[in-house]
This record gives sequence, C-alpha cells and structure tokens, in this order.
Amino acid sequence: YASLEQELYVMVQFEPGKVSLDDLESLYRHSTHFQIHPGAYPRIADSVGTLSRRIGEGETIYGVNTGFGKLASVRINGDSLALLQKNLVRSHAAGIGEPLPANIVRLMMALKCISLARGASGVRVELVDRIQQVYSADIIPVIPAQGSVGASGDLAPLAHMAAALIGEGDVFYQGERIPAGRALQMAGMASFELQAKEGLALLNGTQASTALALAGLFGAWRLALCSLTTAALSIDAAMGSSAPFHDEIHQLRGHRGQIDSARRLRELLAGSEIRESHLTGDERVQDPYCLRCAPQVIGACLDQLRQVAATLKIEANAATDNPLVLSDGDIVSGGNFHAEPVALAADQTAIAIAEIGSIAQRRIAMLVDPSLSFGLPAFLALDPGLKSGLMIAEVTSAALMSENKALSNPRSVDSTPTSANQEDHVSMACHAARRLLEMNENLAGILGIEALCGAQGVEFRTPLATSPSLQHAIRTIRNHAAPFDDERMISPDIEAMKTLVLSGDALCDVQQGVTAIEMTP
Repeated sequence: YASLEQELYVMVQFEPGKVSLDDLESLYRHSTHFQIHPGAYPRIADSVGTLSRRIGEGETIYGVNTGFGKLASVRINGDSLALLQKNLVRSHAAGIGEPLPANIVRLMMALKCISLARGASGVRVELVDRIQQVYSADIIPVIPAQGSVGASGDLAPLAHMAAALIGEGDVFYQGERIPAGRALQMAGMASFELQAKEGLALLNGTQASTALALAGLFGAWRLALCSLTTAALSIDAAMGSSAPFHDEIHQLRGHRGQIDSARRLRELLAGSEIRESHLTGDERVQDPYCLRCAPQVIGACLDQLRQVAATLKIEANAATDNPLVLSDGDIVSGGNFHAEPVALAADQTAIAIAEIGSIAQRRIAMLVDPSLSFGLPAFLALDPGLKSGLMIAEVTSAALMSENKALSNPRSVDSTPTSANQEDHVSMACHAARRLLEMNENLAGILGIEALCGAQGVEFRTPLATSPSLQHAIRTIRNHAAPFDDERMISPDIEAMKTLVLSGDALCDVQQGVTAIEMTP
C-alpha cells in the first residue's frame, strides 16, 4: 500500500511468468497500480544486448532490419531501423469502432508489460518502464474495438496502444479525449523514440484478446455464482425438492463444479420452512430439469470456466511476440502471436454464459406458469387478469436468452487469410472475446429477472419463511426493487436488478455460512 496525492491505493508487484488471475482481476476491477518485479530487469537487458550484438554483426533478423509480413524479404538500412518501428506503429493503427473501455485498456497495458518482461522480446528496460509510467499517470490510449483477427497478434489494437506511448494518436486523460503528445507533456513525460524491434514487440502479441477474454471470464464467473442464488430462490418459490442436491448423488458422478453447485444450493436453502412443508402433501414425484438439474448444468459451466481460467493464466504470463530472443542467444521466428488458445477459451466461455442463462430462463418461465409453479398465481400477479404481473418480464428474459444463444456460436472456426496469404490462418480471438462483454450484460438481465420472480414467489409463500440466507438475498433485492403488488412500468426494476447482479458480491457471497467456490482450476 502507498499514498499518492493523499489517496490510498494498492501497488501489486508482477513477477513475469507467475502473475495470478486474482491480481489481474484486482487491476481490472479496481485500477490497481502495478510494477514489474525488479528481478525481471536483468533478463530484459540481456535480451536487448543479444539483439544489439547480432544486428552489429550484420545478421538479417525479421522485423528488426527487414520489412514485415509479405515484405520480410526487403532489407532495411541500419540508419532507418528506428524509423521502421515508428512507421510500423503508424501504419498498423488501423482500428475502427468505439474505444475499448478504460479497464480493458489498463489490463492490456499490464499484460504487455508482463509479456515483454519475460526477457525474450529484445526490448529495452526503458520501454517496459514507459508502459508502467503511462499506466500510473492514468493516461488511457484510445483503442478502437474492431480490427484484429488475432494472428500476428492483435496488431491494430496494440498499434493504437503503442502510438500513445510515443505521443501519437489520442488518449483519455483527466476526463478528456486529447492528443497523446499533449497528455504526455501534461504528465511531465519526455518524448520517447522506439528502437530496433520495439514497435514489432509492442504490436505482436495477444494482449487485446487476452484482456477481453479475462474480462469476460471474470464477469461470467461472478454471474455463475449469482445464478446459484437466483436458482435457490426459484427452487424455494416453486416448493421444489431438496433431494436432488444430496451430496452423495454428486460425489457418485465426481465433477467438481457439480459437487460445488449442489453444496451451495444446500447451504442457501438450509433452514427454510418452505423446505419442511414440501415433505408432506406434495404429490409431485420429480421436479423439472431447470430445478433438479441445476447443479449438473451450472456445475458444468463452472468447470468450463475453470478450464478457461487455466488457459488464460498461461496466456497472461506468456511471451507472445516474434521473433523471440532465446536463452541460448538464438533469435528465432515462431508463431506465439497466434491467439488460437484465447479464441477457443472465449468460445468456451460464451457457451457457458449461454447455458447459465438458458436454464435460468426456464426457471423464470416455470415460476410464471400456474400449471408448473405449484400454487403460485399466474405470472406472479396479485390479481391475474386485471393485472399481468411479471408476464412480459419473462418475455424479456427469453429475448436476452435468444440473443446469447446466437452470440455463443463459435468464432474460432471462422478463419480467413490476410496479408497477401502470409497470414493464412487466423484465430478471430479478439471479437470472440469482445462479444463476451455483451453476453454477460444479457445474462445479468436474465438473472435480475429471475431474482425478481424468485423473490416475488417466495413472498407468496408467507407465512412460511425461506432460509436465513435467502431472506438476506430478498432484503437485498427489495432495497433495489419493491414487491410487484400493483402494475407499474417494470423496466426500471429490471435495470436496477441487472446493475445489482453485475455488482457481483450482492447476490454471490453475502450469505453467512456459505462455502466459497474458487475459480482456481
């Protein structure tokens, strides 16, 4: 912890190759300050020393003293190597669309620092320090969201980031969008010129795709945990059975996520009077799958997200530019910039998000259907017919679910050749990951509607009381949306619940006595 301008902030030290997802999530959510571990600096210096020596010996090295891509056979004179790097940044800053959110850009900058600090990129220590200085000054490069196909790296997004480091393009600074050069001057930073290999090292890499994929993962994980709370509300509202959540059932199958999900549902429902009333006088033999199979579906999604977390942790710590300076002094061209692992991870995340929303929407549909909800009034209205209750809220949830189903179609299979067929297979990782942000927004809307329906349904069971944990959840819900007793425009309530769900902790881990579910694979 340190004091900066009388404000308390957290400084996290990143050891390249060993950075945790927890630290990256803190940076993403709270704009945590970071610094590269000093132990990385000798490796960085060694790699640039090797590169300089090989250039001095007259060796031809791709992207250092040659052109790029299809132009790799063009040799560049030694006195033009710095200009080559600047020209690369300028020509590749070809993105379009709305700027990426500031927290995504901050994460990109941190990931690029981590990658360069692995000591295989042949860049100066001063470049790594420059990125940290710009980050610490809260200068946010304007990075258009569209333009990367996720091979040869996220070229366009990273070019816009690199341009800001040398005073070109636009940035957000002190609440305004202004030219980068002006912002750097205002922050007291001297001009900065890229040297041999440095523009290429900045542009090659998967940091835009990885930052977006991490943001999607962090959001999806919180929403998955929230869906267990809304599922428990629906189960109690529908007077569903607790028997399907018996631990031994899930131990006999053995999937970690399923076991975790069933335990969470048992803990959330513990102490509910509605549970006790269900034991007598209920002629139902089995509940519908949306209740009975909640641990199997949500648990499978948790395990999917854990696999994604394992992939993205590796990628966040990886050296992904080209060529790389190896430990034996060789400088070798390879393909670590190809973002296929990130693209597949993003597609996995998208499927999990869609499935969590799909089963939640079926629980909403069940609660508003009097033929399925075991005694609840139609559409959870006090006077069905005169009042429509939550009828159209359920329709909205169906619309959001359908959007997410379409958005979950895989992007990683949609390769197309680029750069005169030099880059003849690409990952499409960047927009595969970017669409996760929209999908999480949609899922939050679905879960917000389920929270409204579940709370309303439980309140109809009065005088029977739900569990202490779910009572706490309902109080939280009612602080943002009143009971739907009389007809009113429901849209503001849905938006309020969506915001509550997106806040994360409110419906995830507020309950006492609920065991934490870790994302760690």
